[in-house]
Amino acid sequence: MKILHVISSVDPKGGGPIEGIKQLNFPVRGLGVQVDIVCGDNDSAAYIAEIQVLATSNTTVDIPDTNVIALGPSYLGYGYTPRLISWLREHAREYDAVIVNGIWQYHSFAVWRALKGTATPYYVFTHGMLDPWFKRTYPLKHIKKWLYWPWAEYRVLRDARRVIFTCEDERLLARESFWLYKVKEAVTAYGVANPPANSDDLVSKFFAQHPQLQGKRIALYLSRIHEKKGCDLLIEAFAKVAQRDVNLHLVMAGPDQTGWVSKLKAQAEALGIAHRITWPGMLQGDMKWGAFYAAEVFCLPSHQENFGIVVAEALACGKPVLISNKVNIWREIEADGAGLVAEDTLSGTIDNFEHWLAMTPNEFSAMKAKTQVCFMNRFHVQRAAERLVEIIQESK
Repeated sequence: MKILHVISSVDPKGGGPIEGIKQLNFPVRGLGVQVDIVCGDNDSAAYIAEIQVLATSNTTVDIPDTNVIALGPSYLGYGYTPRLISWLREHAREYDAVIVNGIWQYHSFAVWRALKGTATPYYVFTHGMLDPWFKRTYPLKHIKKWLYWPWAEYRVLRDARRVIFTCEDERLLARESFWLYKVKEAVTAYGVANPPANSDDLVSKFFAQHPQLQGKRIALYLSRIHEKKGCDLLIEAFAKVAQRDVNLHLVMAGPDQTGWVSKLKAQAEALGIAHRITWPGMLQGDMKWGAFYAAEVFCLPSHQENFGIVVAEALACGKPVLISNKVNIWREIEADGAGLVAEDTLSGTIDNFEHWLAMTPNEFSAMKAKTQVCFMNRFHVQRAAERLVEIIQESK
C-alpha cells in the first residue's frame, strides 16, 4: 500500500497535525506501507530536511524512503499553493489513499478539487478543527467559516471516503459545529511511540541548559502558547499554590504563535511569580524528552484539545497529567487513574494543583505506576497505525 499525506505545512510549530504524521510514519512503514508527504512549504525551509530525516529512519522494512514534496510558496493565511492541484492530478493515481491533515486551509479544498470523480480515495483527519469551542469563542470567525462552509469544506468532508476522528469525543463534538453536516465517520486509535529510554542522560542535558531548575518540583506545560490551551489559567492557578513549596516551579515550553507570551509574562510579574516560571521556547528532540523526564507532573488545562499528543507523551514518560475535561481523552485517563481531571476554569486548574500537592508519596507513586499502563493500553502508536490501515482497507 502507498499513502500520501497532504498538509498545509510540515513546520513543527504547527503542533498536532504534523506531529501526528511523524508519529504514525514509523509503525505504518513497519506494516509495509510506503508513505509520502506533500505540503505547501518552500523546499528551502530548514525544517523540510529535518522532517525528511525523521520520516525515513527507524524502520526495518525494505520499502522506499518517505518523500517530502514541498510545493510552495503558499500565499496568505489560507495557505494558497498554486501548484498543488496540478501536482495532485498528475500523481494521485500513484497512491492507494490520500490523507488530508487538517481543514480550513487550501490544501483540503485542493484535494477535493483534484480527486473528485477519480478512482483515488481520500480521507480526512480533522484534528479537532470542527470542535464547537471555536464557534463559541470566535463567533465572528465562525460566521466567516459559514460563508465558506457550504461550497468548500462541507463538500471536502461529504465526499471523503472517511472522515477520521482520533477519539469518540471528537467525533460527537464535530456534529455540533454546522447543521449542514454529512460525513462518513471513522474513529481510530491514536498515540505516540515509545519515548527514548536514556532518561538520566536526557535529564542531565536538559538541566545543563537550564541549571536553575535542578532540585525543583517541575510542573511542565509543553504545547503551543495559544489562548485555547489555557495558559493564563495555568499561571494564575500556579500563583495560588506556589507558596506551599519554595521548590515548585512552572516550565512554560512552546512556540508563541500569537504574540501572547509578553502578556503572560506581565501576568506572572503582576502575580509575583515571574521568578518561578521558565520560558524555554519550543523544545524538540532531546530537550523535549529531557523536560518530560525532569518534570514531576504535566499540565494542560485546555479549553479545546481533540487528542493531545503531548499528554500521551507525558504518560509514556511516566508522568501524571493535570488536564481539563476539554482534552478529549480525559475519560480514559481518569478511568485509568493516570492523572487528575477538572473543569477548564481557574477553580478547576487550582483544584488539580491542590489535589496533586495534597497526595502522599505512596499515592503519587501509585498514580505514576498507572501512567505507562494507560499509555501502553490506550495510546501507543502501533495500534493507531494498524487501525489506519484497517480503515483504508475496509472502506475500499
